[in-house]
Amino acid sequence: MFESQKLLEGKGKYLYGLMLLLVISVICVAFSMEGSDDFDIARREVLLRRIGHELLLQSGDSTSRVLPVKKIAENEYLIRFENELTFQPGSLVNTTRRLLAKDPLARDYVVNVLNCSNSSVAYAYAVSKNTKDDIVACIGRKQPSACYMINIKFKPAGMNTAKNGYLLGSLPFLAFVGFIFLRAVKPRRALPKSQGTKIFTLGSVLFDAQERHLIINEKTIDLTGTETRLLLIFALSPNETVERSRLQKEIWEDEGVIVGRSLDMFISKLRKKLELDPNTKIVVVRGKGYKLEINA
Repeated sequence: MFESQKLLEGKGKYLYGLMLLLVISVICVAFSMEGSDDFDIARREVLLRRIGHELLLQSGDSTSRVLPVKKIAENEYLIRFENELTFQPGSLVNTTRRLLAKDPLARDYVVNVLNCSNSSVAYAYAVSKNTKDDIVACIGRKQPSACYMINIKFKPAGMNTAKNGYLLGSLPFLAFVGFIFLRAVKPRRALPKSQGTKIFTLGSVLFDAQERHLIINEKTIDLTGTETRLLLIFALSPNETVERSRLQKEIWEDEGVIVGRSLDMFISKLRKKLELDPNTKIVVVRGKGYKLEINA
């Protein structure tokens, strides 16, 4: 028994060392390419400011400022202006296409011109590397003078794709080794016991936080770890408003980064998964946060 235990411990240490070596190798590959990515991303932000500058000139404004370009998510940016402006859709399309042609990472992207007051879309179009896939309409209609923001979302490409190729290429073997190692030495992580029960009845929805799934009308719907933690907060306070800041703090603060739209994205995913029960839904409480609304 003792010899068998020593053998298992030896295998565990070997697998752990091999797994660690593979992780370090993947990280080294990623960081070896990061410098080039950082330069191209910095150059992209300069091009975005140039788009704002030319748009102001086309509006007849040569004195007001283009505010700092804001990165609101991975591959998504917001160009803002100090004063109101007007624009010709055709000129905006040509300007973005001409300038972003100099960005090696900008293959496909979507442009939304937003009204500052309510973020509604005043004009939008999509540009593709293959021009026949472009979606551009209403280019002859001049837009009235107003406060606008330019939202540009890029499809990941270029160096990111190459880096992902290196990373993904090593993942199958890494996942296989990790599976063997974790199966042998680490049970599935459970939710903290202090949270009490792990199964909740939310209207006609059965929420199993331990197994990370919903059961609605005898249909099982899987949840991700983040979706589970988020829904668990709502399930512990049904029909009560949960502040947006609390959700962001409890879900993302431990990860060191809070991205403004991450919460909205996961709320949207949870809403879709709860659609099978019209009496159970997550609603917005304007100016405060969200509420899991359960109607009897």
